[in-house]
Amino acid sequence: MGNSHRVDGRAPVHGFYSSSSWIEGAAVRQLETVADIDGVRAVAGLPDLHPGKFGPVGCAILADRIHPAFVGADAGCGMALYQLDLASRRIRIDKAADRLRDIAKPYVGDIAGELASHGLASSDFDTSLGTIGGGNHFCELQAVEQVFDATCGIDRDRAFLLVHSGSRGLGHALLERQVTDGLKPLAPDSADGQAYLAAHDHALRWARLNRGLIARRAASALRCEADPVCECSHNCVVHRREGVLHRKGAAPSDHGLVVVPGSRGALSYLVAPLATAPKEALWSIAHGAGRKFDRSSMIGRVGATKSDRERLARNPFGGRVICEDRALLAEEAPEAYKPIAGVIADLEAFGLARVVASFRPLVTVKKIATERRPKEDRR
Repeated sequence: MGNSHRVDGRAPVHGFYSSSSWIEGAAVRQLETVADIDGVRAVAGLPDLHPGKFGPVGCAILADRIHPAFVGADAGCGMALYQLDLASRRIRIDKAADRLRDIAKPYVGDIAGELASHGLASSDFDTSLGTIGGGNHFCELQAVEQVFDATCGIDRDRAFLLVHSGSRGLGHALLERQVTDGLKPLAPDSADGQAYLAAHDHALRWARLNRGLIARRAASALRCEADPVCECSHNCVVHRREGVLHRKGAAPSDHGLVVVPGSRGALSYLVAPLATAPKEALWSIAHGAGRKFDRSSMIGRVGATKSDRERLARNPFGGRVICEDRALLAEEAPEAYKPIAGVIADLEAFGLARVVASFRPLVTVKKIATERRPKEDRR
């Protein structure tokens, strides 16, 4: 069982992180505030816990009603890992980076056909389909660092592709509609609740297609094929007999393997959630390293000089980072995130998961400059 922060009159709060984890007091207070909300039955804080806009990120919340705020502005955001039929030893980093750069551009394929083939209705945001987006989203070419479970099917000689993206403007618009109504909780069987769930489910399916299309674009650029290893959403609502489960920055522990990435300068880990995990974890595990510093505090902390920006464009493994937005380069610097080794250690120590394999980053694609100012106008 995790560390309990239960207070009389409040739903139980369980923290699955050690005293050595970098957990801000503000994030714990947000957990406790959520636990005070009427109808919330239990809250689980995971080792990647950090403060968020509408509540903590890196948590799972069980309630009697739907709380759109707990899902946030990117319903369906998640991770997908693919094994490529490409030997990692054959990859030339700079050449691969040049080829992958174009996936940061808008997709120019048959969007209507993609939607139709997956049974998805069109929306006002479909021009973003097949694109990574901003913030902490990325597409990363990886190589196997170590295999801990030889039965897992991970070929240590192959290259892998990790895609982190979501529903783009679709999810943002979904939350904005709820903000207009005051972000009130919704009864699952009410008209408003059913309307939210329909839009939520559409966003989740759209986001899954988006990740798959990004992977296909990347594989095409690398002239190879991509086979899925695992895929999940970490911002969503799930109906269980125990109640309405909300995951906000939390991966499911009841759907097989899960990839838990570090920063773009750290290893990512493939883990197998344990069936014996304590029920207080609410069928969830960490979804990544979790932020150590918020985005605004990173501006000026790193990336202020040309040499520092050049450093941020590489990773400690000799790989490349494609991010031509200076602010984003600083906001998403490796220093902004907690050490992933500590997050993984906590997942193991609390009996939530075991490590299957680890991967090192070769090329991380985030954002390119779509328009360039004339040279004489640059500052």
